[in-house]
Amino acid sequence: MLRILHRDDHLIAIDKPPGLLVHRTGLDAGETRFAVQLLRDQIGQPVWPVHRLDKGTSGVLLFALDAATARQMGSAFESGQGMRKTYHAIVRGWPADAGLIDHPLRRLPDDMRTEREEVQDAQTRFATLERCELPIPQGGFPTTRCALVELQPLTGRRHQLRRHMKHIAHPIIGDATHGKGPLNRAVAGYLGMQRLWLHASSLALNHPVSGEALSLEAPRDPDWSRWFRA
Repeated sequence: MLRILHRDDHLIAIDKPPGLLVHRTGLDAGETRFAVQLLRDQIGQPVWPVHRLDKGTSGVLLFALDAATARQMGSAFESGQGMRKTYHAIVRGWPADAGLIDHPLRRLPDDMRTEREEVQDAQTRFATLERCELPIPQGGFPTTRCALVELQPLTGRRHQLRRHMKHIAHPIIGDATHGKGPLNRAVAGYLGMQRLWLHASSLALNHPVSGEALSLEAPRDPDWSRWFRA
């Protein structure tokens, strides 16, 4: 059963576990479980996802309970206006204490709306919260540097955080597409589990109907304690 973080007449939010697709996709045709279906069956009514979390990402996931609210919220998420999204991630290396990644992103091939490729502005703020070293040799060094970072996307581009962290040479650990395979496997072996270490911790926005401030939070799941033990 999915953990519900908030519910009213127009919106419902869940704490999405890692490894769960939001909805059916041809990119993962063998998958049979989807957050949309599970939540619909759990509450007994249709739901519309208003933003995306990658399959491997855990945390706050928001749905609309009617199509009109879904359209309104979908536009807001893409522009990033009027909301504050906070994620936490474990990345390779030791990034700067804080910074802004201002790097345009091209639409992915399966996300095109026109025949030509479209480049979109994309900005992400980051702050390094903790730094650590794991006893895993990499690239001629006896240890592997990793860091816990806080990420705040200012725009809502697909795979924005994963692509931006790769752009600054600090890919998210466990990212099979934008990270380093040998490092991901080595860290997974050391921690005793394989996953994408990216979590949607909180979402703050104004309610689309009432206008009231809405703050949704999902604590990092127990898997993250493996890092503190390590």
